[in-house]
Amino acid sequence: MTLRLLPLVTGGAVLCLCGCSSSSGAQSQPLFRHYHSRPDLRPPPIQILKRARDTAAGYIFIAPKKNVEQAGPLILDNRGRVVWFRPLDTHAVTDFRVQRYRGRPVLTWWQGRPDEGDGESGYSIYDDRYRLVAHVQPGNGLLGDIHEFKLTPHNTALMTFIRQVLVKGRRVLEGGFQELDIRTRRVLFEWHSIDHVRLVESYYHLPRNPDGLYDYFHINSIDVGQDGNFLVSARNTHTIYKIDRRSGRILWRLGGKRSDFNLGRAARFAWQHDARRLPNGNLTLFDNSAGPQVRKQSRGLVLRLDLAHRQATVVRSFVHTPPLVSVDQGNLQRLRNGDFLAGWGHQPRFTEFGPRGTIRFDGRFGHGRVDSYRAYRFRWTGLPIRPPAVAVAGGTLYASWNGATKVRKWRLLAGPAKNALRPITSVPKTGFETAIPLRGAAKWVAVQALDGRDRSLARSPTVRVT
Repeated sequence: MTLRLLPLVTGGAVLCLCGCSSSSGAQSQPLFRHYHSRPDLRPPPIQILKRARDTAAGYIFIAPKKNVEQAGPLILDNRGRVVWFRPLDTHAVTDFRVQRYRGRPVLTWWQGRPDEGDGESGYSIYDDRYRLVAHVQPGNGLLGDIHEFKLTPHNTALMTFIRQVLVKGRRVLEGGFQELDIRTRRVLFEWHSIDHVRLVESYYHLPRNPDGLYDYFHINSIDVGQDGNFLVSARNTHTIYKIDRRSGRILWRLGGKRSDFNLGRAARFAWQHDARRLPNGNLTLFDNSAGPQVRKQSRGLVLRLDLAHRQATVVRSFVHTPPLVSVDQGNLQRLRNGDFLAGWGHQPRFTEFGPRGTIRFDGRFGHGRVDSYRAYRFRWTGLPIRPPAVAVAGGTLYASWNGATKVRKWRLLAGPAKNALRPITSVPKTGFETAIPLRGAAKWVAVQALDGRDRSLARSPTVRVT
């Protein structure tokens, strides 16, 4: 294997291009960011296409996967700079976001089995010190899938699953979901699509091979309404279902072949993801309208549901310029200030829209076949257990602290001996990694991370100047 490193961007992070050759010919690999102080981290590059203006507060949360040097949960600021990145031993990772567990904010995501060796898939919960709180899997021997891991105010988890069943001799992939008490691991509720939704409701084509697996339902989101009942999106039936919490009975269908609502032409959706009910009763979803394509472009959609007259009308539609078509994945998140953030799924993009559809922020990540199942914006405060990292190269000290959100400055410490350091200067933090020029004859250096009031948060290890 041969490796070429081409510096493309200077100032802390360096963008590198890996080329890999083998007997089968050259195969290009994705761009990634390189950090002197954390060479073990190689997140994909971020390109801000439209700078943030009047956006909601918080960071961007994505989980890049597929053709990336390292896959994993990634937090970004509005300038596209890394705040926190955790590379995983798998290229299967989805649905990275902030939720609340036992009254505290936590980070959650799904990850698949390791690319190499033994291990299991499942859902992870991490605290604000980036420590594992819980690893969760469905009960009753079921396997949780990539689509949803939603924590409730009752400290339970809603998880999607898939399962093979036989229907008249044909192998069918059904979808379902489960509510689990995280502490006791007791299953509180379980729902299977095959008990309530017939195969004829699907828009997915039957495999030509009778032995082929028929993915007729394809559950991809779960939400809980104000009445406690469930809201479920199924991609391959083009339908959103309201499901009774006690009986599992379908209370109504929105969209698809058996819709209980009339949908005007503009309100029709297809191959959708991420159905959510807003406090005012409106419903949001990501309308892929692709796979196969039925509209010119994918869109975020806000619908008003008239339950009395069973009518669904469009409140707002969010489309990208230039048009984007997402054949799978995607989400639409309503933000605290009334904006909406769209994750474009199959397309490696994220966009924040104002309430009237104006693009206020737009970004792209990775290079080539890269995507993130969803994208979010959340407020987050992190204080890692691990100390800051430092490295010295070419007369410069590089400092970083993966996941620390309160750092505003770095204080350089230097001296003739490892145990004889004194403060030299303080410099503003300039992104994930800050470059600090070294002057003088000091043989040992370290840094202190300072907050906005110049209080020390942590100190790095001491390293020798070579």
